[in-house]
Amino acid sequence: MINNKPVTLVTGANGKTGSRVAAKLQAHQYPVRLAGRKQPIAADSGNDHVYFDWYDSETYGPALKNVDHVYLVVPVMDMNPEKVMIPFIKEALWSGVKRFVLLGSASVDEDGPIFGNVHQYLKEQAPEWTVLRPSYFMENFTEGPHRETMKQLGKIYSAAGEGKIGFVSADDIAAVAYHALTDVIPHNTAHLITGPETLSYGQVAAIISRVWNQSVEHESLSDEELRNSMIRAGMSEDYAVALAGLDRFIREEGREDQVTDTVLKVTGHSPVTLERMFRQS
Repeated sequence: MINNKPVTLVTGANGKTGSRVAAKLQAHQYPVRLAGRKQPIAADSGNDHVYFDWYDSETYGPALKNVDHVYLVVPVMDMNPEKVMIPFIKEALWSGVKRFVLLGSASVDEDGPIFGNVHQYLKEQAPEWTVLRPSYFMENFTEGPHRETMKQLGKIYSAAGEGKIGFVSADDIAAVAYHALTDVIPHNTAHLITGPETLSYGQVAAIISRVWNQSVEHESLSDEELRNSMIRAGMSEDYAVALAGLDRFIREEGREDQVTDTVLKVTGHSPVTLERMFRQS
């Protein structure tokens, strides 16, 4: 029996959303090509993996061969990803790719830094497109940077103060991405994706303390302290300044204090709460 479903290239296949998007597509028998410089951790012999490097255009052609749809994750810590992503998208369009889904951020507008130029290019040039704009990932506490500081020091560090965030699960983001990639009618829009409630880091710490029965506190840093800690961890100065600036917007302008019904509208199920995610992890 021939599978006539579209082939999807998943960039960032080892990432929080890429791995989940690939798994969801495969669970529904959609052919997937996993793209990256390393074999995905969860890969098995049945997976189609191809070596891919955003900064090596010679890897574009093999990755795009016979591909219909592409899930785009920007290269890590690149302030100007459009310099490599737009040439890749041009080649993808030339090779016959019809649909693109880009992982962006709720913190960054269409004309903002990092994601903005790629967002605008897809909107103007791609026949079928979706930009996902999720709030901060719940998994940052279970798989990301906060996990280690909680484990070692009992601390969550941020410069967000009492600002609230609509934390969202990577599973819910991936579910929206799945529909954006597979729905018959293209979405051709940007989806602002949040969880079901907004919480400050202090409130998150209280939930973790209760659910995991361990003492966790939120410690507020200054913008400078947060920026310097990121630089010490190996981040470029420009990128650290940009990320610290996002915390300032959360603290002073309430940039992430919002809840949307996107997950429910697109997928048919309500987004998971942070407490439930912690209980399941």
